[in-house]
Amino acid sequence: MSDYQTARFALGARLRELRADAGLNGKTLAERLGWPASKVSKIETGKQAPSTDDLRALAEALGAPDALPELTGRLRTLETHYAAWRRQLAAGVRARQEAWQATEDTAGTIHNFESACIPGLLQTAEYARHMFHRTTTLHRTPSDIEAGVNARMQRQQALYTPGRDFRFLIWEAALHTILCPREVMAGQLDRLAGVFGMATVQLGIVPLGADLTVVPTHGFWLFDDQLVMVETIGAELRLTDQTEVALYQTVWGELERAAVTGSQAYRLIARARAALELM
Repeated sequence: MSDYQTARFALGARLRELRADAGLNGKTLAERLGWPASKVSKIETGKQAPSTDDLRALAEALGAPDALPELTGRLRTLETHYAAWRRQLAAGVRARQEAWQATEDTAGTIHNFESACIPGLLQTAEYARHMFHRTTTLHRTPSDIEAGVNARMQRQQALYTPGRDFRFLIWEAALHTILCPREVMAGQLDRLAGVFGMATVQLGIVPLGADLTVVPTHGFWLFDDQLVMVETIGAELRLTDQTEVALYQTVWGELERAAVTGSQAYRLIARARAALELM
């Protein structure tokens, strides 16, 4: 399933939620719109992408005109693999987290490297709250931070699903990058230390003093070696060209060779935790 399809399903699910909130069934909604009932069903199940005019009509029929900017923002994310953050976040951080979850749910093995922050799937609620605040402030986008935090915590339930395979690499610098109050960072590092031993998670730390053959320029995600997602300061990239995917596979392999795991990784986290007490 492509990322376009998963995002389309997420949009359909949101429309279904709005319809349920309005107390309508699909047939009644279709009658209000003058549509065949099958059209409502196809849009809600992700089999058909709505147009902007369709979304405008739906928002009006559902008595939810305030939802139109969110819905059109979700629709725009279907239209390009290079999406500016202002566009991506037009629907709020909750919508972005749901789109991420839709992509994650289609993958068996997920690789994630982060160079400057703790991976989202391993963040505490407090750490995530501060990250979302920084993001929405920078891009001047809707500040549905609590909804975003709840959605991120929901995403993390996948870590406890038997058979899933999550592999994380973190550059040691991220353990010392203070993006939140120090007490929140302390709790975040404690959470990170608690990841060791989880059946679905592999965690490695790339030490600052490691000999590297590649430059850890930015974080990235690999989904089943079929899709790469990269978050830059200004935009999100979704790369499916196999040449580009192979390049990121190579970078992952080099970083993995430089990383430490197990007790060595635990000691690096503990050292960062202890350093907080000295500040």
